Amino acid sequence: MELYKDDGKLTPRALLGRRLRRARERAELSQRALAELVGYPNTYISRVERNEQLPSEALAQKLDKVLDADDLFAELLALVHEASITRFTSDYVAKEAQANRIEVFTSSVLPGLLQTPEYARETYATGLSMKELPALEQHLSLRVQRQHLLLQDDPPLFWSIVDEAALKRLPSTGSIMKAQLERVLELSELPRVQVQILPFAQAFHPMMGGSLTLLTMTDGTTSALVESFATVEGIDAPQRVLDLQHRFDVARAQALPEAESRDVIRQYLKEYTA
Repeated sequence: MELYKDDGKLTPRALLGRRLRRARERAELSQRALAELVGYPNTYISRVERNEQLPSEALAQKLDKVLDADDLFAELLALVHEASITRFTSDYVAKEAQANRIEVFTSSVLPGLLQTPEYARETYATGLSMKELPALEQHLSLRVQRQHLLLQDDPPLFWSIVDEAALKRLPSTGSIMKAQLERVLELSELPRVQVQILPFAQAFHPMMGGSLTLLTMTDGTTSALVESFATVEGIDAPQRVLDLQHRFDVARAQALPEAESRDVIRQYLKEYTA
């Protein structure tokens, strides 16, 4: 994920660098001496102290041990990631609401803007730690609000490509999946919603192993959101966005036409209805 800088404010990121310098000086260690103790370049330590780079989780743990910091740096690093995700989510939702075209590829689950509350609850809850569970309802509420984009008077074009694996992956009950697929079929009938299935028969494709969202604004600029296991990255660099758009277009060419895609969804729906 591209982490936001703090613009001079006392954020967890700025505090991490400040506390590292203070702990190092209290231990009467130079940056070079500390670097030797933790096994990292002294330039890395310097960049962390100046708030120019975040430490890795491994470095944070070593700093805690060497400086006897009682997990301070590991906890500050976790706060940095939590704050950056919150800000990134807010910025992304605002940009999504202004987009003229939304293109989505998902490999393991159905697209968020097409999910029922019950299906969304399971996708969110899976893998959450006890610390993260209290925020579950907030995430679900936000997702429901975002879905109004497709139902407003002047909706964006929403084009989704779904790997067939997402249709095969069953939630806790068949009834949840049945309602979910019915919802997808219902929304796919909207004039500005396109749903294509990328079938197993295509074997390998350029979008394997992750999910991609492309947001195109009215001025023609496009930004991307790439999601994989435990990571989210927002991308605005034109060349990288162009490369991702090409991958999406190749996957779109490999996917089934809209009518055939609906037929595939109906076949799975029969399985979950039986």
